[in-house]
Amino acid sequence: MENESTNNSSEAFEQAISISELDDRYYCLRLYIAGTTIHSIRAIENIKRICEGYLQGRYELEVIDVYQQPGFGKQENILAVPTLIKRLPPPLQRVIGDMSKTEKVLVGLDIVPKKT
Repeated sequence: MENESTNNSSEAFEQAISISELDDRYYCLRLYIAGTTIHSIRAIENIKRICEGYLQGRYELEVIDVYQQPGFGKQENILAVPTLIKRLPPPLQRVIGDMSKTEKVLVGLDIVPKKT
C-alpha cells in the first residue's frame, strides 16, 4: 500500500515539473494571411491577444502576407489562410482560421495555461 502511495506522489511530482517546464518554453510562431481582409485582421488581433495573455515575453510572431511573399506560402505548403504555424517548440503544428476560438488555439499550439 505504501509503495502505491509513493508511486502516485512521484507521478504527481513529475507531472508538476513537466507542466512547469512547459510554462517556460519559447514559442516561434508564423501567421500566414492574405492581404488586409477582415479574416486576416481578425487573425492578427486574436493571436496577438492570445500570445500576450498566455506567452508574454516568451514568443516571436512573424506575420507573412502570401500576396506580398507568395514564395513563403508555397514553401510551407499553405493551402488556406489565415494559417498559424508553431515552429518552436517542437513538434511543428498548424492552426487554420481567424484564431477566434482561444481554447482551440491553445490546444493546437500545446500551450498549458498557468493556473492563478
